Amino acid sequence: MKSDSAIETHAWQLLVKQIKLWGKELGFQQVGITDINLGKHQHYLQQWLNKGYHGEMTWMKTHQTQRNAPDTLVPQALRIISARMDYLPENTQQVHILKQSNKAYISRYALGRDYHKLIRKRLATLAKLIEEYCEKHTLELPLHQRPFVDSAPVLE
Repeated sequence: MKSDSAIETHAWQLLVKQIKLWGKELGFQQVGITDINLGKHQHYLQQWLNKGYHGEMTWMKTHQTQRNAPDTLVPQALRIISARMDYLPENTQQVHILKQSNKAYISRYALGRDYHKLIRKRLATLAKLIEEYCEKHTLELPLHQRPFVDSAPVLE
C-alpha cells in the first residue's frame, strides 16, 4: 500500500501534467513550472543587461529584488507557471514583403486584440481550472495566484 506522501506526490505529478495539457488547450505553445528560487538565474540576467541587450527598455534594470524573489510580488507563492504563446502565424511572408520598397509590415502583435488582455484572460482561466482540480481531488493548496503579462518585474 502506498504511503500518504507517495499518493500526494503522485497527485501533484498528475496536476502538473494536467496544467500543461490545459495550457495547450488554451492556446499556449509551452507551459513550464518551477519553484520560486530564481536567485541562481540572476547572474545570467545581469550578464544580459551588462551587454545592453535590453536596449532602451531601462525598466529591465529596475526592481532586481522582485525579479529574483517572486514571493515579494505574490506573498506565499510556491511555484511559477510560465506560458509561451506564439502570435506570429505560420506561412507569413514578412521577409518577402519587407524586401519590396513599396510595402511595409506592421508588427504582428499590433494587428489583433491586445495580447495583454488575451493572455491574462487565458491565464486566469488556467488558474480557475487548477483551483477546481485541487478542490475535486482534495489537494490542500492555498491558491494565491496573479497572472502577469508584462505588468510586473517577473523573470520569465
